[in-house]
Amino acid sequence: MSQATSTNTPPDQPSVNEPVLRPVQMHLLRPNEPGSAIVTANEICTASKKSAGFVRHIEFDLSNTPIAGHCVPGQSIGIIPPGTDSKGKPHKVRLYSLASPTNGSDGKGNIHSTTVKRVVDENWDNHKLFLGVASNFICDCQVGDELIVTGPAGKRFVLPEDVNAHDYLFFATGTGIAPFRAMALELLESGCTRQITLIMGAPYATDLIYHDLFTDLAGKHANFTYLTAVSREKFETRRGLYVQDTLDVYRDQLQPQFELDTNLIYVCGIAGMELGIFQKLAASLPHSALEQYLRIDPQVMTSINDWDRKMINKKINPTRRVMLEVYA
Repeated sequence: MSQATSTNTPPDQPSVNEPVLRPVQMHLLRPNEPGSAIVTANEICTASKKSAGFVRHIEFDLSNTPIAGHCVPGQSIGIIPPGTDSKGKPHKVRLYSLASPTNGSDGKGNIHSTTVKRVVDENWDNHKLFLGVASNFICDCQVGDELIVTGPAGKRFVLPEDVNAHDYLFFATGTGIAPFRAMALELLESGCTRQITLIMGAPYATDLIYHDLFTDLAGKHANFTYLTAVSREKFETRRGLYVQDTLDVYRDQLQPQFELDTNLIYVCGIAGMELGIFQKLAASLPHSALEQYLRIDPQVMTSINDWDRKMINKKINPTRRVMLEVYA
């Protein structure tokens, strides 16, 4: 996931059971003094190699950097692609969400991972192909190649200090699944017994990322639920689903968790998905539950279908029990 940005500006009035987020370290490596990581794995991570998008799981060894042992789920790693831009200046750092738990994939916190989608597009004006500089460089990397890294970055999209004090509902689209791979592994490996629900959205079933892993985790852990929302495929009994539509389709299953005063909501993916989720929450939750997630101007409650993103943090205020990380 590239260029993640937090949109949280919680209201002053506290909600019930606000989380105490775990303390983290940041910017141990800065862009003017980056470090060197070595690629240890590069694998396709969509449900099928016939996916419409090219998404890869990249692992890298940080053991020769001060970042090693100091990366936690919800943080990002910075990667600086080689070469210069059109103005002859070095490329700027790009941020990618970590897809690995605190102890990494090696159990020692040295080898971490991220999830990268190739950017392949066309300039509609001149009909020329556009390739994402950083995403394609990273996806092209072979085992043993070097990555120039910075970070870690981020402190507001992490898990609580006491993971057993809360329940978790994760909403993801696309490579926004990366931090939830990390969080799910972290929670389950730590023995967390609270309810963990992951809702993953994709255009097609072939685009579901880490699908086999999450299916396997759901089969092994009774407290982990994995639901998918596939938007562009036709089904015999219903139309395709966006992530917010799961609040209707799985209402009986999800509503009890939403009404828990220990529940937290994390949203990560393309900008705009949070609005649809907020609209569904406003339309379906009783006021006593809704106000624990959103503080809404009464004037806009009568026109929920007309909401737009400009209202967020003005007339629609997420509380500290809602963590947002969205990207363009």
